[in-house]
Amino acid sequence: MAQFTQLTSGVVSLPANDIDTDQIIPARFLKATDKLGMGNNLFADWRYNADGSPKADFVLNKPESAGKQVLLAGDNFGCGSSREHAPWALTGFGFRAVISTSFADIFRNNALKNGLLPVIVDVETHKMLFDLMAEVPHAEVNIDLASQTVNLPNGHSVSFPIDSFSKTCLLKGVDELGYILGFETQIAAFETGR
Repeated sequence: MAQFTQLTSGVVSLPANDIDTDQIIPARFLKATDKLGMGNNLFADWRYNADGSPKADFVLNKPESAGKQVLLAGDNFGCGSSREHAPWALTGFGFRAVISTSFADIFRNNALKNGLLPVIVDVETHKMLFDLMAEVPHAEVNIDLASQTVNLPNGHSVSFPIDSFSKTCLLKGVDELGYILGFETQIAAFETGR
């Protein structure tokens, strides 16, 4: 899993509320058991026409969205069915963080386990961010995981919650198994003494 310490990036604004996991990655792509190429199918029904050509007016298809690693989404992001493919598609596309006022619990947990940081902000900050991005589309935000803060281009800073275990794993760039393997010496000593 990629380490996450601090990120400074432009922001892609997707103001729709209640974006569910079937919109993030449609069910027909769930047969894949490998993350490779999953980003190509992110928001597939919104990004592509029936013939597979890109929809020019969809935000991810616009040239100014290229390379931006933060998605600013509406309320209740990642609701719906449980599918690990949703964070796979988001990270496969290049996103490292999603900012919203709330996340579905299962999506949030899957995101954290796959190196995608779900950042919860209050309604006022959320609106301020959408307004800033509309006014200055190339503005960047800074997300500092160690201090759990989002620093906005207007100088405003806001904190966000995250549980200490997930924070530790992201800062170290390890998943749950990787975290446990960090205690391999102690585990071996325990097994030897048993």
